Amino acid sequence: MPKSVVNPEFLPILEKMPSFDGLSSLSLPEVREVFLTSVRLIEGRPLPDVITREEYVPGLNNAPDVRVVVYTPREVQPNAPAMVYIHGGGLVSGHPEVDDPKCQKLASDLGFQIFSVDYRLAPEVKYPGAIEDCYAVLKWVHENASKLGISRDKVVVAGESAGGGLSAALSLMARDKKEYRLLSNCLSTPCWMIARQSTAIRRQFWRICLDTFANKYAWQAYLGDKAGGPQTPPYAAAGRATDLAGLPPTFIGVGSMDLFLKEDLDYATRLMAAAVPTEVMVVPGAYHVFDMYVPDAELSRRFMDAYCAALKRTLNL
Repeated sequence: MPKSVVNPEFLPILEKMPSFDGLSSLSLPEVREVFLTSVRLIEGRPLPDVITREEYVPGLNNAPDVRVVVYTPREVQPNAPAMVYIHGGGLVSGHPEVDDPKCQKLASDLGFQIFSVDYRLAPEVKYPGAIEDCYAVLKWVHENASKLGISRDKVVVAGESAGGGLSAALSLMARDKKEYRLLSNCLSTPCWMIARQSTAIRRQFWRICLDTFANKYAWQAYLGDKAGGPQTPPYAAAGRATDLAGLPPTFIGVGSMDLFLKEDLDYATRLMAAAVPTEVMVVPGAYHVFDMYVPDAELSRRFMDAYCAALKRTLNL
């Protein structure tokens, strides 16, 4: 693969990155270890101005309680906004601590609480387990807003990778149920059901970070035989939704070398066609979840600045 297509700041970590090629031949524990091995490459230090704690939220429909990791700035104003955050991991792996550095930084930079959802994973729990866990946390945040010191009128949702896809699905579910309002939606390198291959360069690159086979593995684990079929529900794969009207203002960020670039841009275009205020940022020479792997890169910092600025505009901060 020509290294010239990747921004130089994003190259060094690729030498240490495990290959996501051939996941279909691995056992589930081995698949999860591949993901966690890549996550261990991320260097992060606890921020002194952010307090971290756990909460347990009642699940929906007699489901088990959902663990939530809460990131609270030491100096936070009463009646502040709040974010429900959804981690990545291909729906089959991961936990809130994977995005611990990012959530701490978001809490510090934005000045309000971040509620990161430890949703149940596939294949042990298939659809709709993950999205229902996310909705349970959204419900709990709204119904306990006074106790938590937040404004129920200023709740936003965000997620990265598979968490970005779940974030989009959660926005659809909240719109349709009309129980709890979402003010904004931030999708960072969101994953969709279908990833359309394009250039030979991008196909070669996907094997390093994420490829179509890994994507197919994850969706089959989550949906079983429904994966990729016409019966796939939009709450499982938001990209399948035909009606996007009435969704909250949305920010979508993606790298130019991301597996889901075309799908992210297509979703953004359809949001705009549905009159949803939408911002899109394409980061040149960046691969999937680049901001998680190399958060100190100049382009990653610019990306996070744009991400936070979009939120602040929506929240009038």
